[in-house]
Amino acid sequence: MNDVNFEGRVAIVTGAASGIGLATAKRFSKFGASVTLVDLNAEAVTAAKSEIERISPGANILISVCDVSKEAQVHASVQATLDRFSHFDILVNNAGMMVFKPLEEHTLEDWNRVLSIDLLGAFLFIKQAFQVMPKGGAIVNVSSIHAVETTALVAAYAAAKAALVSLTHSAAIEGKPKGIRANCILPGAVDTPMLWNNPNIKDGLEVIHRADVGKPEQIADVIAFLASNAASFVQGATVSADGGRLSHL
Repeated sequence: MNDVNFEGRVAIVTGAASGIGLATAKRFSKFGASVTLVDLNAEAVTAAKSEIERISPGANILISVCDVSKEAQVHASVQATLDRFSHFDILVNNAGMMVFKPLEEHTLEDWNRVLSIDLLGAFLFIKQAFQVMPKGGAIVNVSSIHAVETTALVAAYAAAKAALVSLTHSAAIEGKPKGIRANCILPGAVDTPMLWNNPNIKDGLEVIHRADVGKPEQIADVIAFLASNAASFVQGATVSADGGRLSHL
């Protein structure tokens, strides 16, 4: 990653208080970017800011407490970024949630909540990015291997992540004339609270081999590459980063 440099660039990372989002924000800051940490959990995102500033003295970090499913809050988050940094060049749509239920027990409210965060939240930020992001900007959407091969009890999540891949393709097509790249990453099992709180894993319905569990930092490295000028010819790509786990699903 030595050829990745974000000096003078500004990144917005959603779901930035922990896991992949926090690891990604750390990477951007380490390589010189100013970063807006977007998360719904005010206490956690404040702690994340302190952690980044501790390991990267002089880091330029902005907190934005935001429900990504609310357009007014998304707009406010982007505007706060512009007010602080005057521009933003990188968007990482990482915020997400899961509901674990048999398909016949899913409610419409379950579907609406998952779709509003995992899919529509990304759409709302992409919409803002297309309005204000300068040429040379990059969007990275964090989908999941569940978009292409899934398991039981996560129908809404899998559908939302599959739709996010499609949204990425649309954003790449429409972003190209604007000079904006859009790509998508499909993480596999990653060592985050979302993984270990998965009732499928707790109940043994889904077996995780330790060798197949990645670290958030490993996903963050791929995101950083896709967001960087080193990936300037990568547009509309869907990149799996699952340690080979897809072969076990």
